[in-house]
Amino acid sequence: MSSSLEPTQSDQLNKLFYIDNIKILLTVLVVLHHTFIAYSSSTGWYYTQKTTHIGALVPMTMFVSINQSFFMGFFFLLSAYFTAPSYDRKGCRQFIIDRLLRLGIPLLFYSFVFSPFISYLVYYFAKGHYITYLQYLSGYDSWVDFGVMWFVAALLIFILIYVAGRSLINITFKNPLPAPGAGTILLFAVSLGVVSFLTRILFPGGWVLKPLGFQLGHFPQYIALFIVGLLACRNKWFDGLSERTGKCLQWSAWLCLLFFPLFFIIRVKLNMPVSWYSGGFHWQSLLYAVWEQWIGMSIITAMLSWAKGSWNISSPLLNGLSRCSFAVYIFHPMVIVLLTLAVRNWTVDPAIKLLLVAPLAVLGSFMLGKLILLIPGVKRIV
Repeated sequence: MSSSLEPTQSDQLNKLFYIDNIKILLTVLVVLHHTFIAYSSSTGWYYTQKTTHIGALVPMTMFVSINQSFFMGFFFLLSAYFTAPSYDRKGCRQFIIDRLLRLGIPLLFYSFVFSPFISYLVYYFAKGHYITYLQYLSGYDSWVDFGVMWFVAALLIFILIYVAGRSLINITFKNPLPAPGAGTILLFAVSLGVVSFLTRILFPGGWVLKPLGFQLGHFPQYIALFIVGLLACRNKWFDGLSERTGKCLQWSAWLCLLFFPLFFIIRVKLNMPVSWYSGGFHWQSLLYAVWEQWIGMSIITAMLSWAKGSWNISSPLLNGLSRCSFAVYIFHPMVIVLLTLAVRNWTVDPAIKLLLVAPLAVLGSFMLGKLILLIPGVKRIV
């Protein structure tokens, strides 16, 4: 079983079905996240129509912010959890070849084939430039565009660094480190928040390292959780995660939601730009960074604990959804863009369009992912 986006055997490592099920849920959140961005932001996606209703924009922003606090970091955590066993099983050479094929080929396909085609659809239908695809490609200048596949690029880099580290030093534990409790996890979250704040002084939220697509302001969490995933596997932390810790962090996550009104009040009272929450040397940026990591670590821990106890099940439907999750991740932008373009002339507020497009985007993405896997040879890569 793998809980990284690339597939491996789903019945290995003690049949951790709940990890595959979490992967399904996270993939759904990825699709919804980008659909919400399409209707709540004027930038950051192929085609956007921003809602003008503050009553809709606030909950949409909350959804995006909460997602951002944990879901991609969770992917890095789970990917790392299965990295060491795969390395040990395959050996260094075969492991590297396998990862280059399973991650590198989709990355190149997305950048050089898929992303240009999606951009062409927007250029043709939304912007009204009625030229052929070959004419569009003749003037296309964004060939290195990883888009949503920035995660795969970063994961590949992390894995190659891990392999290089294993060739230099192999850390072993005489006695396994005990699974961290709620207090340790929250202390880790606060520390990570401070590091994120310091990073965002130079690289504020929304700043993108092009052409890789890396938002470096979020990378302290991604790096830290990848390392935690390696440690969690070696020390069996998922097995040792207690129900009490999970419930404690569940309450912690709910309490963090109360900060949203506080963020709004601070902004209004101080008449400050919202960008002060995203970065720079501002105490508001420190507050937000610590909050983000606090709620993010709380959600990850609570979800792991709950899924381990209540969702460690398998069924043909769940197996099928899990198997096509990586294909969904790669191809879901096409579904979102086609749906948003299809309703672009519907004369209602974009927030209303979201209610229709969001569920169709999830359903359509998984249907397309399933169809993609039927193409001969694709299953060996995706």
